[in-house]
Amino acid sequence: MGHFPSSRPTPQNNRPPKFPHLLRLIIRAVVISSISPLISSQSSLCRTSCGGILINYPFGVDDGCGSPYYRYLLVCSESDSLELRTPSGRYLVRSISYSDPHIVVTDPFMWNCQDGDRFRPTRPFSLDTSTHLKLSHQNDYIFFNCSDDRVIVEPRPIFCDRFPDQCDSSCDSSSYLCRHLPDCASAIKGSSCCSYYPKATASLRMMLEYCATYTSVYWRNVGASPPFDQVAEYGIRVDFDIPVTRRCLTCEDRAKGGGTCGFDSGSEEFLCLCEKENVTTYCKDRRGRHIRRQQGGNTGTIAGTLSAVSIAGAVGIGAGIWYLKKVRSKAPVACGVQSNENRLF
Repeated sequence: MGHFPSSRPTPQNNRPPKFPHLLRLIIRAVVISSISPLISSQSSLCRTSCGGILINYPFGVDDGCGSPYYRYLLVCSESDSLELRTPSGRYLVRSISYSDPHIVVTDPFMWNCQDGDRFRPTRPFSLDTSTHLKLSHQNDYIFFNCSDDRVIVEPRPIFCDRFPDQCDSSCDSSSYLCRHLPDCASAIKGSSCCSYYPKATASLRMMLEYCATYTSVYWRNVGASPPFDQVAEYGIRVDFDIPVTRRCLTCEDRAKGGGTCGFDSGSEEFLCLCEKENVTTYCKDRRGRHIRRQQGGNTGTIAGTLSAVSIAGAVGIGAGIWYLKKVRSKAPVACGVQSNENRLF
């Protein structure tokens, strides 16, 4: 009688174990399903305008965009209006200039021409001193109906000649703006007016304690020949710095992919936001290939939070990596930033 091959299965110790292979497939599926929402380009999530105002570096209205120095300062409201957030409130942004770095905001609580001599209570405008924003010296502050007992209201040239040591503390009643209020020169007939530049928010607050109200006027450059190169307009000019670094310039270099400068919203470390994914250097190499790894060979981090990764998925990934490390004696994969290359910029 002929002999037939045995139909018994191959002993388990003679075939490669299936479990690690299946586990790798499971881990891969979990990783792809949980991280795929984060791999989408962060640069495509960075809005470049709000209410017709351009949003460029160093600003961003979406978290992870721009410089972390200005994180949470600009807000694009549901009505598509750009607002500046400060300790004293949220203010509508009228314009942003990046060539002469400044923001112009409006304060609805300040006096305006329609108020006339009906002075209403207001609040002082303030900025967080820890930010890279500061009140511009191109602002003039006009105060109305100040107490003569509490505030030095005098024509500045005459007063400064008489009392040079108190010149900075006087409110100039001979101010040009008091006699030529923009758009409504005769709006406050019969009321006192003086111009004073506060040295700090505290001095502005003290002035408001003893004056009926105030308004802010800034001098807008119109590009004409002096002395007609500036025009007075209502608003508050806020100056800002643009942090320029070699890393950001390299990221934005069109020859290297033309990325967008941003940061990791968890660590606030620098990221170059690209079309395909986000890296820590620049988007494309000399051959036009997309950079997928940061310098040093570690996987580039992705802007955004880890909220898109489920807790169950994270636990599964952790357990799988632990098992693979035990079965296969290999060095662990280094994820994230492991050097100083991503320090704050």
